[in-house]
Amino acid sequence: MSENGWGEEQFEGGERDFGSGAASPEPAEGESRARAWERAWGDPEFEDRLRDLLAEGAHDIRPSPVPYHTIRRRGMIERRQRIVVAGAAFAALAAVPVGAYALGGHTTSSPAAPTPSVLVTRPATTTPASTATTPVPDPSGSAPATSSAPPTPSGTTAAAGPAAPATGDQLLDGITFAQASDGLSACLSSEFASMSGVSGGLGTAHDYRIILAMPATGDTNAPGDGIYVVAVTADSHAASRTRLICTVKGGKAEGLNTSGSGQDGSAAVVPDMNAGKLYQESALDKGAWKLPFRWGDIGTVRPSVAKVTVSYGNSHSVAVLDHGWFVATGSLDRKVTLTPHIKGYDAHGKLVYDSDQDPQYEKTLP
Repeated sequence: MSENGWGEEQFEGGERDFGSGAASPEPAEGESRARAWERAWGDPEFEDRLRDLLAEGAHDIRPSPVPYHTIRRRGMIERRQRIVVAGAAFAALAAVPVGAYALGGHTTSSPAAPTPSVLVTRPATTTPASTATTPVPDPSGSAPATSSAPPTPSGTTAAAGPAAPATGDQLLDGITFAQASDGLSACLSSEFASMSGVSGGLGTAHDYRIILAMPATGDTNAPGDGIYVVAVTADSHAASRTRLICTVKGGKAEGLNTSGSGQDGSAAVVPDMNAGKLYQESALDKGAWKLPFRWGDIGTVRPSVAKVTVSYGNSHSVAVLDHGWFVATGSLDRKVTLTPHIKGYDAHGKLVYDSDQDPQYEKTLP
């Protein structure tokens, strides 16, 4: 290099020059080297040689391909995170009892790694919301079950209830579809729904399909057992679907976790970002779980997926596929440290998803 930082350039094979026949333009008497280079720059032959040198090897420069699917997937995960965080922040303003914050969800920028969520206990002075519902079909196909809700006031029409799950196995441990429907309605008419942060509101029970109802084991963070009701937007063809996890105790809505989800076009199986609420107890009780522990796991699947298996500790489950969602359940007789291991297969038995190979999926519990 020349003393002013430009001019000759050193190459592996020796020195290359930009002038014709000289390593650099010679300055005239009393002229600085920088001035000599400025003078040389006006020489058309010098400019042509410089352009040729700059063009050499330019064809070897190739920009790396844009990771479209990764960018899109992360963007969708972050959008879901914003929905969950906004809902949690609003709920925290309503009432935050001691120990109300619990690690029990899944926010990666995925929607696949466990993330903090907030469980808010309903104030004792709040009157639980209750709405009348019409008879809804039992998932087993038997006669419709009738809700015990009070009759609809004169002059109004009873709102239709949610759609039933694909199988009766998605209603665990004696929980009836009527109980799950009432629990969903209680959540949607509670203050938690209005503070969810979901644009346009959460809608009514008629807008949803119940895909899982299971026991909710009480822990240090939220004492007292109850039930979880998991419901998703009934329109399985919608580009973006809302997923609710309602916590119901004594017929009252005690908490509501919401997120938006949708297949991003890349992964065949996408574990729910907050399914940790269903398969782990509070981090406050780490190492002291109540056993046996009833667990569940959910997520979305593409139409090409024919089978999903979930292994959790020494418990193994073949998931139910219900309108674009997988639903797996089981029971643990010992505490665990690893999250559920999820595998997806196509109709030919080919493995199309393995959570162990998913960089967005958190492999260990908090």
